[in-house]
Amino acid sequence: MSNPIGILLVNLGTPQAPTKQALRPYLREFLSDKRVIDYPRWLWYPILYGIILNVRPKKSAAAYAAIWTDKGSPLFVYSQNLAQKLQAQLDSTWQQPVKVVLAMRYGQPSIRMGLEELRDADVRRVLLLPMYPQYSVTTVGTIFDEVFDVLKSWEWLPEIRMVHEYYRHPLYGQAVADSIRAHWAEHGEPGEDGKLIYSMHGVPARYTRKGDPYEQQCKETTECLSAELGIG
Repeated sequence: MSNPIGILLVNLGTPQAPTKQALRPYLREFLSDKRVIDYPRWLWYPILYGIILNVRPKKSAAAYAAIWTDKGSPLFVYSQNLAQKLQAQLDSTWQQPVKVVLAMRYGQPSIRMGLEELRDADVRRVLLLPMYPQYSVTTVGTIFDEVFDVLKSWEWLPEIRMVHEYYRHPLYGQAVADSIRAHWAEHGEPGEDGKLIYSMHGVPARYTRKGDPYEQQCKETTECLSAELGIG
């Protein structure tokens, strides 16, 4: 039997529980990432450790508690469901064995844990698929960093193919457009004078000035979706 192909799906991450105690280490890991906060450490760490980590965990815990489900964090639950469905789809359509593993950039299951699972399955080739349609150094870039930071200390080094972005893939545009159409079918279309507002997570303008393509790719995403929906 041939070695399985590994697919490492990576999402942002989530705390283990909607509590102040769980939020503090999660936020510490997230906000200590130099790709996310690029200020000098001598300037940023006093703010992070002196103010943010003493104030924000309690506030964030309340926000997480409002959306937490019986199965856990919505982000983890939905990501795990997606990974399981992808595994089932590939098992039924591919002749070569495939191993789909979910990891999180921050929190658990960590990228290290995901790579360990692929290594233990004797995977020789890995498709690294961040779950972000557009590329930003603050999201996809830091995932790539972490993967190779882990691998550089190991003897096991698989062949890796990295997906930078997929916002222009026709199937992505169709899927998002279909979800909008489904909403319209249930709640009604906005009408001739109505507006469809695209809202996406932002990054500081300085990242864009330094070459991060995220803002431009978001603009292109809205253009592609508008074309798919047939609106100007």
